[in-house]
Amino acid sequence: MRKIAAVLTALALAGCSSSSGDSASSPDLAEVKYLTAFNAFGREAYAFVADEKGYFAEQGLDVEISIGTGSGENMAALASGAADFAPVDSTGYILTKATGKVTGITAVSAVQQKSMVGFMTLDGYGITTPKDLEGRVMGDQSGATTTLLFPTYAKLAGIDASKVEIVPVNAGELAGALAAKKVDVIGQFVVGKPLIEKAAGGKAAVSLPFSDVITDLYGNFLLTSEKTDPALSAKFNTALLKGLEYAIANPVEAGQILNKAQPETDAEVAAKELEIMASYARGDAGKLGALDDERVARVIEILAGAGSIPAGKKPSEFIQPAA
Repeated sequence: MRKIAAVLTALALAGCSSSSGDSASSPDLAEVKYLTAFNAFGREAYAFVADEKGYFAEQGLDVEISIGTGSGENMAALASGAADFAPVDSTGYILTKATGKVTGITAVSAVQQKSMVGFMTLDGYGITTPKDLEGRVMGDQSGATTTLLFPTYAKLAGIDASKVEIVPVNAGELAGALAAKKVDVIGQFVVGKPLIEKAAGGKAAVSLPFSDVITDLYGNFLLTSEKTDPALSAKFNTALLKGLEYAIANPVEAGQILNKAQPETDAEVAAKELEIMASYARGDAGKLGALDDERVARVIEILAGAGSIPAGKKPSEFIQPAA
């Protein structure tokens, strides 16, 4: 059955309830709490697809989908037990766990094989390369992965991070701030292009993906507690990836499913986001969900080499792939 609730804090999550009017959960299904990575954008539609298509139920799961508010909050909810599974930007997760700011969680699969984190600006603003960021003002949500990773990005891109002013802007106000030229560039997932262009009245958006500079980066990891039963992780991961596969193969229908579950969303914009996300989810190998020790080791080496995390970290400290 479907349970969809909004959550603003870990405390709110712990007390959230069904908004679909369903009664008590089936005793034959294991109850699972899932958080979206952030909000209910098109890039999050795959979880709602997995629910609508019955993929969770096929695995014996009754999944409550709640609306996540970002990587930091999601990791805190997982660490506290307020949520069971949540996608989180892989690099932000590694940075946070490697520096001891969160413990007790691990990654079981990769939702996207390539990072979708990046910068977004508008045509005519004069920003087309990383070097153009110097001397500009960037708006970003406080604590966002873009800001956390920026020093590493700047070092590898050969730009002076001190010449970029970063100002905090609430996530819901980023598109408007960019359109009004209150900032020159914003931290934004590449799939946000349709949303940014809509807010800018149709003006073309220009994206600078982090993956152009740091090629080994994954996108979101699916995280859970280190205490989660591996069998449960495997079942949930199987269902979620099945939803992901269907969503990117059928973006228009997936956008409609998202809109049905979350009426405030724009089904057309959601479909466009999923079309962009498809290549990031599949990656070069085309295998959804894959996690590779050697590649994670390269990411760790890049971050350690940039001074962003302590040296000597191992992939097993961050990933425990679902069977």
